[in-house]
Amino acid sequence: MIRVFKPSYDNHELEAVAGVLKSGWVGLGPKTAEFERAFASFCNVNHCIGLNSGTAAINMALSLLDIGEGDEVIIPTMTFLSGAHCVINHGAAPVFVDVDRETLNIDLNDVARKITPGTKAIIPVHYGGRPVRMDELKGIAGNIPILEDCAHATGSRYKGQPAGSIGAMGCFSFHAVKNLAMGEGGAITLKDASMAERAKRKRWLGIDRETWDRSLMDRSYWWEYSINEIGVKAHLNDIHAAIGLVQLGKLEKANQRRREIVRMYRQGLREIEQLEMPPEETADFVSSWHIFHIKAQHRDELNLFLDRNGISTSVHYKPLHLYSCYGAQSSLPVAEAVFKRILSLPLYPDLTDKEVLYVIDAIRKFYHGK
Repeated sequence: MIRVFKPSYDNHELEAVAGVLKSGWVGLGPKTAEFERAFASFCNVNHCIGLNSGTAAINMALSLLDIGEGDEVIIPTMTFLSGAHCVINHGAAPVFVDVDRETLNIDLNDVARKITPGTKAIIPVHYGGRPVRMDELKGIAGNIPILEDCAHATGSRYKGQPAGSIGAMGCFSFHAVKNLAMGEGGAITLKDASMAERAKRKRWLGIDRETWDRSLMDRSYWWEYSINEIGVKAHLNDIHAAIGLVQLGKLEKANQRRREIVRMYRQGLREIEQLEMPPEETADFVSSWHIFHIKAQHRDELNLFLDRNGISTSVHYKPLHLYSCYGAQSSLPVAEAVFKRILSLPLYPDLTDKEVLYVIDAIRKFYHGK
């Protein structure tokens, strides 16, 4: 079966993990710090704080802004549900906005319509890896902090700027099938030193000195620490950080392979009138291509046909405002319409040319029978 997503690992990740296990320090320690420095440099920001998931990154960003009861946070409806859950868990209200039909990124006009005095943050998602038009969004937002959801966008660039470096903070996921795949992990990128120090404390229950740091101190009262603010246990660990360092070294090459696969899909599917493909990259919009989605007529039939032929697909995503857990919501017509047609095709660095051509041939066969 050809999978939709698959991490790309080899002996380098195995050796990195083995090295951490042999060191005897597998928790929050030197490898985490090394990864944080490397990833901050990659994103062209001053600070990176390693966390245990992308969800934890969004949760941390909201916490650093002291989002709470009565606040509103704008979020696109077509995204994974963790961001909206984080908003609600802070006592605030997610305000869902529609998406752009072509890119599936946040609809900037709908953002402008839905800003109120209660809006305390905006969370744009770089859908599939394609950057949001951040200049325009910043103009609309004014002084409202923008928290970039970069779960899909590790390696994306907007007008030369890395995703995660443009807004007030960037929130990354290093989940098992992301472009930089640790198994589990995440990070928040920041420019502000005091906010970064606060995040560092809050990810470790509010403790002001991490265990590794205390192990390097003079042994007098090495166990002592202060807690001035309640935090959570959401830090990255050295096993996942070691994998992340190897993955980071491979990232540009892996993303380039994704671009090659996308070009093959475009070339092979361009004559099928029943399909629409996402916009192409430009110099201003460099995508990491975490997702390659098509808008397909007879989507559900196509999905079943591909499954019968050994090809997995997926749908990213059912619009969040359609879930009953968020209560009654206004209609968001673009998201509701495209949801019925979108389909994510297999895309990962180890996907072979032969497998890509097999997927293309299967889709052609399906539509030639229509």
